[in-house]
Amino acid sequence: PWVNVGRGRGAVSGAAPPLPPPPAKDPKKGEEEEEEIDIDLSAPETERAALAIQGKFRRFQKRKKESGP
Repeated sequence: PWVNVGRGRGAVSGAAPPLPPPPAKDPKKGEEEEEEIDIDLSAPETERAALAIQGKFRRFQKRKKESGP
């Protein structure tokens, strides 16, 4: 279990336990293979999805700018 090092009420001083070593790599596999994703960028539904994501991101940025210091 992790140990709370903060100064809050009920805090216990101490350090977190060491992390376990990473799993050993299989020398037969070599590099991990990435899954290839094939998306048709000229499809109408892809374009609509991209426009929707961009619009939501712009609104998020606008709200962030308005509420920030």
